[in-house]
Amino acid sequence: MPGDGANAVLLRDDASSIQRVEIACMTTMVRALTLTLALAVVALSATAQAQQLPAPPSAAEAGQAPPFVPAGFTPPILVAAKTFKLVPLGPDMVTIDFDAYMSSINHLQKTFTRSTAWPHQGITAADAMRDMETEQARFRAHRSFAYAVLTPDGRRERGSVYVSTSPVPGYDAVVRLWVTKADFDAGFDAELYAWVVGWIGKDWPFARVVYPGRSVDWGAWDAAIAATGSARQSISE
Repeated sequence: MPGDGANAVLLRDDASSIQRVEIACMTTMVRALTLTLALAVVALSATAQAQQLPAPPSAAEAGQAPPFVPAGFTPPILVAAKTFKLVPLGPDMVTIDFDAYMSSINHLQKTFTRSTAWPHQGITAADAMRDMETEQARFRAHRSFAYAVLTPDGRRERGSVYVSTSPVPGYDAVVRLWVTKADFDAGFDAELYAWVVGWIGKDWPFARVVYPGRSVDWGAWDAAIAATGSARQSISE
């Protein structure tokens, strides 16, 4: 049997082993606690940064034009009145539209575009189709809305109505319209204009609408566009 000296040595060895185990356990606990604290600091920092992030910029702040019409707005695709009806311009209207404006070239150059750029004798069938495809694409994208004004039976176009964004600040929309020379002479221009004003006010989401050459005379409208262009050029410089 080992003597008392040997027993003492064994006891010391056991105590040292226990101490080493306790130290190892404490070291592991400290490391785990340190890791937990570090993760908590990271999480708190990420939360604080997220709370400090600015809100996404609006369309205006980002330099983008705001939508022309609200996302939930559905533009009319068939509007019937007593002596006419409106349908969107598009490729299926190319022939009837072409016949209408080509019958009134001089009249439209004087009263609508005030330019020889449109309409004119050189417009081809391909030109007319491209125009209709463009109008259809813009209508579907809600960028602008062009309508043919047809007779009730749809066989003849009496004119057109265009609803678009305003190049002059302060207006929600610009509405322009024309009628053929024959319909103008019959007094239809005044009838259509009065009807369109009521229709836009009732069925469209605009508070301020301008009708160049009608609600605002051409001189004032041209001056407003020129002033807007000058102001934009000054800002860009």
